[in-house]
Amino acid sequence: MDTAPRAWHDWLTGSGIALMVASVLIAPMIDIFSKLATATAPVAEITAGRFVVQAALMLPFALARGRLFSRSLKHAMFHVLRGVILTIGMIAFVLALKSMPVADAIAIFFVEPAILTLMSGIFLAEHIGWQKVAACAAGFAGSLLVIQPSFAEFGLISLLPVITAITVATFILLTRMLSQVEDPWSMQFQSSFWALCTCIVILVLGEGSGSDIFDPVVPNLTTTIYIAGVGVAATVSGILGAYAYRAAPASVLAPLQYLEIVSAATAAYLVFGDFPDALKWLGIFIIIGSGVFIIFRGVDKTPPGPETAI
Repeated sequence: MDTAPRAWHDWLTGSGIALMVASVLIAPMIDIFSKLATATAPVAEITAGRFVVQAALMLPFALARGRLFSRSLKHAMFHVLRGVILTIGMIAFVLALKSMPVADAIAIFFVEPAILTLMSGIFLAEHIGWQKVAACAAGFAGSLLVIQPSFAEFGLISLLPVITAITVATFILLTRMLSQVEDPWSMQFQSSFWALCTCIVILVLGEGSGSDIFDPVVPNLTTTIYIAGVGVAATVSGILGAYAYRAAPASVLAPLQYLEIVSAATAAYLVFGDFPDALKWLGIFIIIGSGVFIIFRGVDKTPPGPETAI
């Protein structure tokens, strides 16, 4: 019996796992750098800086594929919509990070698979079933265990990661629709490009407002490094995740995404001294359990790209 194909399969799977682990270890740096930058830079400017770096790093790949923008006006409008939605989600999340502990915000955001599951049933007519609905309900219950003490301390800000989860789920649905007819690297470049354009409009309108969200400033060197770090970490983490899904099955890799909560909690503790209490950890484990169940039921198999990294 020829064992070469089996050995090659095992090597690819191992490589995919290694790439995914590297991706989720790097991903929290997006949020660490974002939180550090919020001390002196407005939220929209941090988000814009992220997309400047992402678009610049994606440009060579899109050029190599021979297409930067969609030739269809209808598809182009969908890309603009993706950019606007992505901007809203990222601004909401960075604004949450400005006040909330990093691990709390990420844990609440990870209710996204449950939201995506429900939206897929509503808008794509995918079969959900009572087991998946129950898993979604459990995920929402787990998020409440994290949100409740955060809400008492931070108020409505603690709901911002939920807004991000909704926008990212919507973004993924649009990506699924376009991925059938569009080049993936071109899609990733276009999402960053149109998100950047949206940020520029917001910053122009917000200039002189005095808002720590929308009014642009000239960042100092340290803040510039933080903002650049956001973009580099988002791009590298996303690319590693994308290549991981090319090497190994989604059913193997998707649950590893939840390691990001643990790595984020570790990084946040080392940098800011924040660490979730026992009740929040209970909520986190419930969110993880519901998400893993949904993944194994085969609902959300969409691999994360550079534009979906939080």
